[in-house]
Amino acid sequence: MIHKLSTFLKKMNTTVIVHCLLWFFFIAITAIQSYTKFSKIPNDFYILNIIFIAVFYLNYAFLVPKFLLNKKIILYVIISLALILFIIFIVEPLIKTHINSRLLNNQFKNNFPRPREGRVNLRPPILLLLFFALSTCIKLVSEWYKSEKERTITASQKINSELSFLKAQLNPHFLFNTLNSIYSLANKKSDDTTVAIVTLSELMRYMIYEANENVISLEKEVGYIKNYISLQLLRLKDSSGVKINVHGDLNYKIEPLLLISFIENAFKYGTDYRGKTDIRVVISTYKSTLELSVYNLSSLQNTTNKNSGIGLENIKNRLNLLYPNTHTLEIINTKKSFEVNLKIKLKK
Repeated sequence: MIHKLSTFLKKMNTTVIVHCLLWFFFIAITAIQSYTKFSKIPNDFYILNIIFIAVFYLNYAFLVPKFLLNKKIILYVIISLALILFIIFIVEPLIKTHINSRLLNNQFKNNFPRPREGRVNLRPPILLLLFFALSTCIKLVSEWYKSEKERTITASQKINSELSFLKAQLNPHFLFNTLNSIYSLANKKSDDTTVAIVTLSELMRYMIYEANENVISLEKEVGYIKNYISLQLLRLKDSSGVKINVHGDLNYKIEPLLLISFIENAFKYGTDYRGKTDIRVVISTYKSTLELSVYNLSSLQNTTNKNSGIGLENIKNRLNLLYPNTHTLEIINTKKSFEVNLKIKLKK
C-alpha cells in the first residue's frame, strides 16, 4: 500500500512539474510579446491568462472525463459551448470594462493603445478556443495512452496465466505417457526398469526446477530431450529405427518444454502394428534460427484416439503466445507418416 502511494505521488509530482514548466514558458513568451508591443504588459494580461488556465483544467479534469469519455457527447458540446460563450460575451467584456474604467483615472493610461471603435479584438476568443481544444486533445491522448498501457498489462497477465495453464496441462500429459512406458518395462520384469525410474527422476527434476524459469539454455532443453529419448528406447523391442541428430550452436535461450510434445507424439505413434519403429529427430541451429524436424511412422491410433492431439494443440498455443510472427510450423500428416518442421528465431 505504501509502495503504491509512493509511486502515485512520484507520478503526480512529475506531472505537476511538467505542467508548471509548460505554463511558465507560455506565460513568459506571451508576456515578452506583450511587452514588446505595448512597452508594458497590459493590465488584463494576467486576468485573461488565469481564465485560460482555469478553462483548460476545468475541461481537462472535469468536462472531458465526466461527459466526453462517458460518451455523453451532446451534453459535453452544449456545456462547452455555453462556457465558451459565457466567457467571451460576459466575463471578458466585464473585465475590459473594469480595467478601462481604472485606466481613465490612471496617469499611464496613454501607454496602452486601445482598439478603435467598432473593432473587435479576436485574439482572446481565439486563444480561449485553442486552449479548450488543446486540453481536450491532451486529455484524450493521455487516456488513450493509459488504456493502451492497461491493455498491454492485461494482455501480458493473460498470456502468463495461459502459459501457466498450458505448462500444467503438459506435465501430467508427459507423466502419463512416461509412466505407461515404465509400466510396460515392469510388466516384462525388465532389468531396465530401475534405470527408467532413475531417468524419470532426472526428467522430473528438470521439469520442477529448470522449467520454472522463463527461458533456459537450448543445451539444457536438448539434454532433457535426449534423456527422454533414452527412456523411451528402453521399452522398444527394436530401437535401431530411432535416430537423433543434433548440430549447431546451442548457446541460445528458449522457453522450457517447448519441443518435447513433438518428440512425445513421435514415440507414441511411431511404431506400427508389427512392432517396427521409425523415428527421426533433427535439431539444428543456423544464424539464430532453431530448426526442429521430427519424422515418424503413422499408426491408426493417430487418427482414432480423441486425446491424441492434446500435446500438439498445447504446443501450437504456446508457440503462438511466446513466438508470435517469429516461428513457422509445418505439419505433414499422411496415412503412412507424420512429419513436423518447426523454425524459431532465438536470442542468446
